[in-house]
Amino acid sequence: MRSPRNPVRRKTSPSHCLLLTAPATWRRPGTLGGCERASSSPSIRHRMRGDCVLWVPGSDHAGIATQAVVEKQLWKERGVSRHELGREDFLREVWKWKEEKGGEICRQLRALGASLDWDRECFTMDAGSSVAVTEAFVRLHKAGLLYRSRQLVNWSCALRSAISDVEVDHRSLPGPTELRLPGCPTPVTFGLLVSVAFPVDGEPDAEVVVGTTRPETLPGDVAVAVHPDDARYTHLHGRHLRHPLTGQLLPLVADSAVQPHVGTGAVKVTPAHSPADAELGARHGLRPQSVIAEDGTMAPACGDWLQGLHRFVAREKILSALRERGLLRGLQSHPMVLPLCSRSGDVVEYLLKSQWFVRCREMAERAAQAVASGALELSPSFHEKTWRLWFSRTEDWCVSRQLWWGHRIPAYLLVGEPGTMGHGEDCWVVGRTEAEAREAAAELTGRPGAELTLERDPDVLDTWFSSALFPFSSLGWPQQTPDLTRFYPLSLLETGSDLLLFWVGRMVMLGTQLTGQLPFSKVLLHAMVRDRQGRKMSKSLGNVLDPRDIIRGAELQVLQEKLRDGNLDPKELAIAAAAQRKDFPHGIPECGTDALRFALCSHGALAGDLHLSVSEVLSSRHFCNKVWNALRFIFGVLGENFMPQPAEELSPASPMDAWILSRLARTARECERGFLARELPLATHALHHFWLHSLCDVYLEAVKPGLSHGPRPPGPPQVLLCCADAGLRLLAPFMPFLAEELWQRLPPGPGGPRAPSISVAPYPSAQSLEHWHRPELERRFSRVQEAVQALRALRATFQLTKARPRVLLQSSEPGERAVFEAFLEPLGTLGRCGAVGLLPAGAPAPSGWAQAPLSKGAQVHMELQGLVDPQAHLPLLAARRHKLQKQLDGLVARTPSEGEAEARRQQRLSALHLELSKLDQAASHLQQLMAASPSPRDP
Repeated sequence: MRSPRNPVRRKTSPSHCLLLTAPATWRRPGTLGGCERASSSPSIRHRMRGDCVLWVPGSDHAGIATQAVVEKQLWKERGVSRHELGREDFLREVWKWKEEKGGEICRQLRALGASLDWDRECFTMDAGSSVAVTEAFVRLHKAGLLYRSRQLVNWSCALRSAISDVEVDHRSLPGPTELRLPGCPTPVTFGLLVSVAFPVDGEPDAEVVVGTTRPETLPGDVAVAVHPDDARYTHLHGRHLRHPLTGQLLPLVADSAVQPHVGTGAVKVTPAHSPADAELGARHGLRPQSVIAEDGTMAPACGDWLQGLHRFVAREKILSALRERGLLRGLQSHPMVLPLCSRSGDVVEYLLKSQWFVRCREMAERAAQAVASGALELSPSFHEKTWRLWFSRTEDWCVSRQLWWGHRIPAYLLVGEPGTMGHGEDCWVVGRTEAEAREAAAELTGRPGAELTLERDPDVLDTWFSSALFPFSSLGWPQQTPDLTRFYPLSLLETGSDLLLFWVGRMVMLGTQLTGQLPFSKVLLHAMVRDRQGRKMSKSLGNVLDPRDIIRGAELQVLQEKLRDGNLDPKELAIAAAAQRKDFPHGIPECGTDALRFALCSHGALAGDLHLSVSEVLSSRHFCNKVWNALRFIFGVLGENFMPQPAEELSPASPMDAWILSRLARTARECERGFLARELPLATHALHHFWLHSLCDVYLEAVKPGLSHGPRPPGPPQVLLCCADAGLRLLAPFMPFLAEELWQRLPPGPGGPRAPSISVAPYPSAQSLEHWHRPELERRFSRVQEAVQALRALRATFQLTKARPRVLLQSSEPGERAVFEAFLEPLGTLGRCGAVGLLPAGAPAPSGWAQAPLSKGAQVHMELQGLVDPQAHLPLLAARRHKLQKQLDGLVARTPSEGEAEARRQQRLSALHLELSKLDQAASHLQQLMAASPSPRDP
């Protein structure tokens, strides 16, 4: 029987997936709950336990990322921008791209064997989700929780859109650092503090020196601030300074937020481009002046000499002007944190924009209280600290995005109706439809709706807005409010735990506000999968691992072609291709779905990020082969006409049978513990140990002689079937394809037809196998295994490759002698020895036999007389000893280090000392043997 390739569906790894499980009493009759042949580890286990499992597949529209990809592709292929196409034609191109490329996530999931209810597949731009988004916007607006205001927002000049806080990367710079930025013709140096003099009005020789890392914002300065208690500037309170570029008068204001011990203790105030300055300016009634435009160029307010220049080109022109005027007081290295747009790599600007905002304070308080009270459990628990931090300082959420791809905001401007709100501001109305908005406008203005002109807001909503509604919209809201309280637990998958935590927070805030209930009571936050070096996977780094490439294998040429087919610019492509050639010089070997799943589940979800290497997956593939070969042997033992015995009636006929069944029961207990604790590595380790080290390496090897020669004992075949059946069902959540293929080949039990699929067969519980659990027997057998290891070590030392020497075991403990006596036959088989007997306590060791101590005073003796030529073997031992001694001397001479390196050094020293001791003992045995019997017989 040949090991099969794992069946490959096609691929996936979703943006959003919702996993709900409920007790078996809620299962829909006559269905498998959306079960496919294979499924994810948690969902298939719940289904095998009889629970009703619903795993909803879904993905968001990724507004910024998707629009950027399509824009780049249009420019690359056709040389047109979205503005040249127009909104409607551009959106058709995006939908076309989505149909071609947007299904990658779901195809990856299928390839990974994830069992989702594909009939419920959701996309945040679907009609149902769009209705939910509009309804949520309208309800929040009516509740006074959604408003329009002109405030500072995170702005990406490269994208020409507002972005969220989680889309801002804060990069620490130790000092002067040169960066290349999109749209800027030359590299820009950051990490420099520029000192600028502001002359004091009316005092020709007096000035206040201010330090800044953003000299390009100088045209937007409206004041200079100092601390009120700073004695250096108290005489200037109430005075004015001259702007170093324009000469305009700027007030010097005293504010306690200024840190007097930082720099000169004086700071420039730019309310239109700094959140901190905006707060300070509001306290002092300072009017902000915007000097950076949406596209990152300098605004008209800067004057003709700067208007239209890229802001970082303008920086150099401003510095030159300051030098010419004698007001530049110096440049010095300055550590700083630079905000970068994670989507474009551009420096984030803070711009004053009229946008829609969600009031978050009350909703954030409820979210914080949900975790504090235990109503919402976050796992791993260390996320609770981040949760508390976020919701203790939550600001209002800007939900406007200056994009075309997304949910267009259902808000309308009343054209030609300024001042309707009584403050000269633009008048906006909100409605589910334009007709509803007209009704609202008519009520607001007192005029017939047909006479009013409405213009819909061209902006779209933040993708996170629709994603936050996912648990509800995917299950029918707002037409019906799903009762999620009866489900447990809820698992959410995203790309990285920080983003996932942010998403969960938005869901809790909006969900509790709109439906009056928490969307879930538990959340499992999965770790981010990184490459083997711990780097985040990125196309530009060339380290992205497509699950399908690992499953099916991929030649290097294919991997390189995928890079070329992407949207990387030539420089990024060259770097990525070189990195890929280094990491995968021979491509990626075929590993199969089950091996990839097992490798992923072998990492702790509750620990840090997961570092995945292909070699690790390849190791799991070898484990798959081991399981396959074990079942091939078991099928051969069972034969065609085997009659299985009911598992509940199986009684072990030998100590070895009892031991392997106890190991099976322990494995079921460890798997249960791992699933309940959400620590899948506990389960994968237990299964790996059972199949590899307990069943294959020990039990199968011990019973093979009895099954291969003469009449077969009835016990082992029944035990092997039981181990195969329960062992495969335990393995099914992690290796569904392999487990299904092998389980279907097992002979049916006496109780009638088996379940149609292993994915709905009963999952072995610890309680169901507890009657086989014999921990004391396992403890005793560990002594037998210790003896086996000692015998194998002696065979290796004396190079007994074919000979089967006689063995004697000796112990002063009666209980231990009884253990050895019960396992004499398997001990000889596993130790690859001949006859095995017991040597009475205190009896002298036979002459010409080697000896190895065991723990607790026991010993093993192995016959050497006539099997080893001392004269030929002693020089080999001497050469080996010389080599090890040289290694030891080198380690001893090495200067001691610290930490883990020193611990490894000490461990190696101990191992070398032990090995040298064994060689000395072996040489002593050979010398004794040579003295007693100079004429050895040929083995």
